[in-house]
Amino acid sequence: MSIIHVKNLRKVYQVPERDAGLRSSLKSLVKRKYKEVKAVDGITFEIGVGEVVGFLGPNGAGKTTTLKMLSGLLYPTSGEGSVLNFTPSKRDKNFLKQMTLVMGNRQQLAWDLPALDSFDLNRAIYGIAEADYKRTRDELIALLDLGDLVKKPVRNLSLGERMKVEIVGSLLHLPKVLFLDEPTIGLDVTMQKRLREFIAEYNRRYGATVLLTSHYMADVEALCKRVIVIHHGKILFDGDLSGLVQKFSSYKTLGVTLESNGVDLSSYGEVVSQDGLRATLRINKTDASRITAKLLNELSVYDLTIEDTPIDDVIEKVFAQG
Repeated sequence: MSIIHVKNLRKVYQVPERDAGLRSSLKSLVKRKYKEVKAVDGITFEIGVGEVVGFLGPNGAGKTTTLKMLSGLLYPTSGEGSVLNFTPSKRDKNFLKQMTLVMGNRQQLAWDLPALDSFDLNRAIYGIAEADYKRTRDELIALLDLGDLVKKPVRNLSLGERMKVEIVGSLLHLPKVLFLDEPTIGLDVTMQKRLREFIAEYNRRYGATVLLTSHYMADVEALCKRVIVIHHGKILFDGDLSGLVQKFSSYKTLGVTLESNGVDLSSYGEVVSQDGLRATLRINKTDASRITAKLLNELSVYDLTIEDTPIDDVIEKVFAQG
């Protein structure tokens, strides 16, 4: 059952343009020229109940624009988009009570007030019953290990602490659909891991559907079985994360530790790095078994590992081909 339905969704901006210089500046006052910028160019996909889907693409690919259209902040130029059987751009109050949009570089809580005060304001906005509000608030605070941080003015919190209280404030109404736009941006590795664990636990407890954008592939690998790759407003790939590796990676990474120095490994594959006894080779995926057997037969090998292409490299290759 699909909870998010997108068909031929487009967003086109009319952007004014002119040449440099005073003459062009004066001319633009009389007759302004525009060019079309296709932020999102006819994308189609569906997301089922409880899915956690990674929405990947470089800066300017159309990710945030798509999330804003699906959350009702932007009107699409054409096409269809529905979430929870609502048309997002109509901003129906029953729709708004069941979804949330969290943007890692945006601030929604009052800067000079403790987070608890902003939480209480959100309770009033969403019309949450007092007992339900307190139960949900305390549960989310415990899940994110916030403790007394919610009693401090938001301006006194670190970036990671602010992001955690922002997420609690966005989830007090227990939304069924989460649009997360770079929720871990700028955070240290420990805080990123903590937020990933929280998102996974929220999805497990409440069966929420999550559409996640992130430039940190660790977020995607930890949370998403399915990914949608978008570039220049068009979808390049939609499927399992493992399928993305299979489709766009033609090689594997082979790590080998030898028992003696100075061995020339160039005949076995492309030598990516070699430091003492340890070397890393890039080999064709179809030759992996043969080369592994050859190494073990011809050389004194202390240790050997073979891995798929790092997902970051795969995504980079997808963008390059797109």
